[in-house]
Amino acid sequence: MATDDHTLETTHGKAIREAHNGVSDVLLILNQASVPGLHLRIPTHILFLGLPNPGARTPRLLNPHVAKFHNPPTMYTLTNIATHRFSGPEETYVLDVDRTEAGLVTISSDQHLSLLRPARLPDGPVASWQTQHGNLTSLRVFDGSSSLVCTAGEDGTVAVWDLRLRGEQARAAQFNAAPSPILSVACSPSTQTIAVGTELRDHTASIFAWDVRAGARPRAHYQEVHSDDVTQLAFRPGQPAFLLSGSTDGLVNVYDTRVADEDDVTLQTFNHGASIHRAGFLTGTEVVALSHDEQFALYDVDEGAEGGDAAQNWGDLRSVLGCQYVADVMGKTDGSGAIIGAGAQERQSFELVFLARNQGHGPKWVFDRENSVGLPGAHGEDIVRAFCFFDDAQVVFTAGEDGNVKAWRGS
Repeated sequence: MATDDHTLETTHGKAIREAHNGVSDVLLILNQASVPGLHLRIPTHILFLGLPNPGARTPRLLNPHVAKFHNPPTMYTLTNIATHRFSGPEETYVLDVDRTEAGLVTISSDQHLSLLRPARLPDGPVASWQTQHGNLTSLRVFDGSSSLVCTAGEDGTVAVWDLRLRGEQARAAQFNAAPSPILSVACSPSTQTIAVGTELRDHTASIFAWDVRAGARPRAHYQEVHSDDVTQLAFRPGQPAFLLSGSTDGLVNVYDTRVADEDDVTLQTFNHGASIHRAGFLTGTEVVALSHDEQFALYDVDEGAEGGDAAQNWGDLRSVLGCQYVADVMGKTDGSGAIIGAGAQERQSFELVFLARNQGHGPKWVFDRENSVGLPGAHGEDIVRAFCFFDDAQVVFTAGEDGNVKAWRGS
């Protein structure tokens, strides 16, 4: 990946260069977190923007329970320095974007998996593959250091791709993982496991866990844990025996996959009360859940917690953050917080907000709005579907329903 000179081409072909020892006016400082089981470090936590010395200032953490921040008191802004637009005979959405050692990987509504050079984004894909899932629904990095990713879709198949290869050789495997459309995928490279969650069909929504080395039979199959579509799956960082699921039935479950009997596999169930859009581990014992109508809460997996009630409930993030939608919640595996990507189409804006541990009195977790990161213009009036970070080039990438992948950095 050609980023040693920290060069990115803008849409006008002009190079923006940053010396290795230089400090830009707005310095993007990314704290890295390792994705479970991967050797590739993926930054998922922006600590400070605009501060050459992050130790020089302690942020004041604001309580989201008592204030609405339609105009946050401090906003560090990034500039759109490069763009690639996916175009075709029909309107194309970019559904997801992530990073691997081989480069930036995307999936789009034209059923393509594409690989882009982060430092040469306007040049377009260096490789692109037509997936064969019917309708493509999911992208997950399986092993970023080996540039292995998984895709899945409505025909119930999962494909494993080696992005270092080209043509059909890149499709390392494809198998029938479920009899119903797949809506969610989670990967654990340390255990060579791919878990998939399905749409509700014939009164059944299932979770299948496959050992990619073991052949034609899944290592686990749960079909009574949810009563509607399984929209989210995630392995616990550092402890891949534990699997989290979220569903449109409003439940978030945590399982011990080492337990063979489905009646005993569920460790904890949380009733979020609304269809789950995003859910994942914030720490080893805490999970966060976001509904499709932006209801956000934190739950404690500790066996001492009673009733599965929320340990902390923010309510509707649209009023808390002054946004119209939340694209994603990315938790750090070291347990220090998460990044919430919140957008407003009417203002053509997108903001990265840090959920941090409260250093003072009050709630355990608070939104640090004084160190929010703004992406002015965002994807215009279209929704931002996904975002990721490249710390080596100090760049944030976003993908949107306008068909664009955009690169952002401090100016």
